[in-house]
Amino acid sequence: MARIVFDLPAHFAFSTEMQIYISHVNQGGHLDNAQLLSLVSEARVRFFQSLGYREADVAGFSTVVGDIVAQYKSEAFHGETLCVEMLPADFNRYGFDLIFRMSEKTQGREVARGKVGIVFVSRAEQRPAPIPEPVRLLLLQRATPR
Repeated sequence: MARIVFDLPAHFAFSTEMQIYISHVNQGGHLDNAQLLSLVSEARVRFFQSLGYREADVAGFSTVVGDIVAQYKSEAFHGETLCVEMLPADFNRYGFDLIFRMSEKTQGREVARGKVGIVFVSRAEQRPAPIPEPVRLLLLQRATPR
């Protein structure tokens, strides 16, 4: 099987820090792969909060994860603080990709990178819906280097 190759953007629009708790660590003593996805999900919620929205109500629409890609770069351990950076990119009619990089704060060691496919959903119809225009404009502002 071919390995995932995932290039990162030159800049990120959002950053948040998270501590690795003992519940995030597996029997091997490092960050569990399922917990990595949980941390990325928490960062995604914080990203939407930074835009002024709750993930469950983004301008009247819900958001769901359509897909996720993660490429592990190094281990992470209990007690470390991770910096998760994110950037909206690859827009389509119904959503966008939220690119992420996760690094250990003190040493800057990259732990993982990837992207989360975000899809907007009409709560009334329970179907994909176009990105609300005010949200799309806000996301495009974040996606543009300053």
